[in-house]
Amino acid sequence: MKVKQITNEKLGETVYCARHESGLEIRVMPKEGYSSAYAVFGVKYGSIDTAVKSDNGEFETIPEGTAHFLEHKLFESEDLNAFERFAKTGASANAYTSFEKTAYLFKGSENIGESLEILLDFVQNPYFTQQTVEKEQGIIGQEIRMYQDLPDWQVMFNLLRALYANHPVRIDIAGTQESIAKIDADLLYRLYKNFYNPANMVLCVAGAIEPQEVFDIVDRCIKKSETAKPAERKFEKESAKPVQSYIEEKLSVAQKQFLLGFKEELSEPLLSLEDEIASEIVLEALFGKSSPLFKRLLDEELIDMGFGSEMFNGFGFSCVMVGGTSCDPEKTADIIKSEIKKAQAEGIDPAAFERAKRKFYGRYVMCYNDIDDIANMMMNLYFNDYEPFAELEACKNLTLEKAAERLAAIKEESCALSVISPVS
Repeated sequence: MKVKQITNEKLGETVYCARHESGLEIRVMPKEGYSSAYAVFGVKYGSIDTAVKSDNGEFETIPEGTAHFLEHKLFESEDLNAFERFAKTGASANAYTSFEKTAYLFKGSENIGESLEILLDFVQNPYFTQQTVEKEQGIIGQEIRMYQDLPDWQVMFNLLRALYANHPVRIDIAGTQESIAKIDADLLYRLYKNFYNPANMVLCVAGAIEPQEVFDIVDRCIKKSETAKPAERKFEKESAKPVQSYIEEKLSVAQKQFLLGFKEELSEPLLSLEDEIASEIVLEALFGKSSPLFKRLLDEELIDMGFGSEMFNGFGFSCVMVGGTSCDPEKTADIIKSEIKKAQAEGIDPAAFERAKRKFYGRYVMCYNDIDDIANMMMNLYFNDYEPFAELEACKNLTLEKAAERLAAIKEESCALSVISPVS
C-alpha cells in the first residue's frame, strides 16, 4: 500500500493515510506517550439511506431503520458474539448508527492488534437467520417505544417532521414499528452486500499503535473485492418551506421544552465544511453563553443554562436549531427571531465573531488530545471528502464576510417551532 503522510506543523501531529487494494481507506494517527488506542470501522450507510440502487440503475425503496437493524445484527455469529470476543482481549466495544453512517468501534490498552483483527472480522462476516431477525424486531421495537418517551429526542424529531416533507432525516434512526416489520434475513444480506463493501468504508485508528501494524492487519484481514465501489445516495431535494410552522406534543416533563428550527434549501447535497463551521460560529456569537441575548433571556427567566444552538446538517438536509427549556417557548422564539433580524440588519459584532472563532479553533485543537475524538473526526472528514486537519484550516481562515453570508441564509419564513409540554 502506498502511504501518504499529512502533518499539521502547529499541532505536531501526523496522520498516515493509505488505500487498500480492496478500496478501503485507512487513516492512522499514532499518539506518542499514550497507553491506549481507539479504532472505528465506519460504513457510509445511515438512517437516511432508505433507497438502494438496483441492477437496472433505478433507486428502490427499502424499509426505514435497516441501517440501525444491521448494526444490531452484526455483533452476532454462530459461535461467540463480538462482545464476548472483545472481552477476552480486554477491549471495550460498541457501535452506533447515525443519520449518515454506521460505526463499529473499540478502545483498549492491551492486545490492540488482536482487538483490531476482531473488529475487522466480525463486521465482514454477517450471520442472519429469520429466527434471529424476528427476535431483533421485538428488541428494536422496545427501543423505538422507549425513545418516544424521551422529550429531548421527541422535540428534535417533531421539529424535523415539521421542517421536512420527504427527506428521510424526518424518520427516527431506528425506523418505525411498521418499517422494521418488513425486514427479513434475505433483505439484510442484500443490503449488507451493497453498503458493506470496502470502498464504502473507512478504518480510523488513533493512539498507542504504529501505522504499519494497522496496515499489516488490514492486509491480512480485509477481504479482496473486484467489484467494490462506493454506494450511491439518493438526493431528496426539498424546498425551503416547512411542512408546518408549529408542532406540539405532551409528555411527562416538569417544564416545557422547545426547538426552533430554520430550514435551508440546498442546491447541492452537502454544505461545504467552511459553511458548516461559519454557521456554528455565527450561532455561538448570537446565542452562546457570553452573548447579550443569552443574558437577557436568562434574566427574564425565559431559559435556563441548558439553552443552546447547533448547525444540523448532512446529505440533503441543513437547518439551524435553537432551543432548551422555557416557561414560554413562543415568546422566546419571537425574541430569537428578532435577534437574528437585528444581526442581519446591523451585522455581526466583530468582537463576538472573533471570540466565537477562537473558541471553536481551541475546541478543535483540544480534540487532538482525545483519541476517541481523533478517530471519529478522521472518519467524518473522510466521508465528506476532506483531508485530515481540514477543520482547523477552515476555522482559521474564516472571515466575518463569510459569517455574514451564512447569517443571511437563516430565513424566518423557513422556520418551525417544536414544543414538548407537560401532561395536564
